[in-house]
Amino acid sequence: MTDLVDVHAHLAPINAVRLASIQGVEWRPAENVMVLDGHRLGMRALFEPQQLVRWMDQRGVARALVSIPPPLYRQDLPSSQALPWVTYLAEELLAMCAASGGRLGALLHLPMEHPDLIATTLNEFGDAGFEGIALAAGGHPNIDYADACYELMWSWMDDRGSFVFVHPGACRDPRLDRFYLENLVGNPYETGVAAAMLVMKSVPSRYPGIRFCLAHAGGVFTTLVGRLQRGFDTARPGVDLNAEAPMQAARRFYVDGIAHHPALIQMIKDIVGDDHVLFGSDWPFPMGIT
Repeated sequence: MTDLVDVHAHLAPINAVRLASIQGVEWRPAENVMVLDGHRLGMRALFEPQQLVRWMDQRGVARALVSIPPPLYRQDLPSSQALPWVTYLAEELLAMCAASGGRLGALLHLPMEHPDLIATTLNEFGDAGFEGIALAAGGHPNIDYADACYELMWSWMDDRGSFVFVHPGACRDPRLDRFYLENLVGNPYETGVAAAMLVMKSVPSRYPGIRFCLAHAGGVFTTLVGRLQRGFDTARPGVDLNAEAPMQAARRFYVDGIAHHPALIQMIKDIVGDDHVLFGSDWPFPMGIT
């Protein structure tokens, strides 16, 4: 067994008794289907952590950091329903990973669309045994990574040297409804916007203890950082010239290696550094590199 760690794996925790009391969620064990606000999620491997561990054994992967998949974000919930849902996810994902004998580590999902709930979630679960944090890059109009409402959260993460995995939520551009483009184009776009906002707000340089890791090889951020740098160098309107230069800030990010093209991987290494490209599989989704 190697010491390889998969930083990008997904599981959906199932506790049938608890799910029966959660509004908008239905578990159908006979079909291995979870219905979330009317949307079916029927990928069986998401509900069976032993499948992930078997896959890891077959490929020499020592450990995996597990986050919930985007269908479980449920970003349109009001605060009154979002808090019990986030609590369920935290408790059950942590229990699922704890039962793996050390093979799986849980990433705590924070409801970025509800800034008022973040402090409550961190107070309850921030020191409960999670190995990092998982954040939605977008998917809701309230999510703006440059907003001052997140400063206390960044400070909390910085103090603890947190590993923070940034993963796209839904992309709500209706033009992308066709051709699977919401995933193929929307996912990397959402991650790129989040990373660009972090850079332009100097979050990585002001909170250097945070180890940000961007899903899907950084999304479009790694291909656009040169353009961000050009905007910085030419003092474009609205650009804070006191911020850390984008090309320098890019070296603070980690990314997974899910780029789907070897030339892109080499470019990403040139931008963030060889040692900042990590292994990620996107288990069990077909857009990963399992």
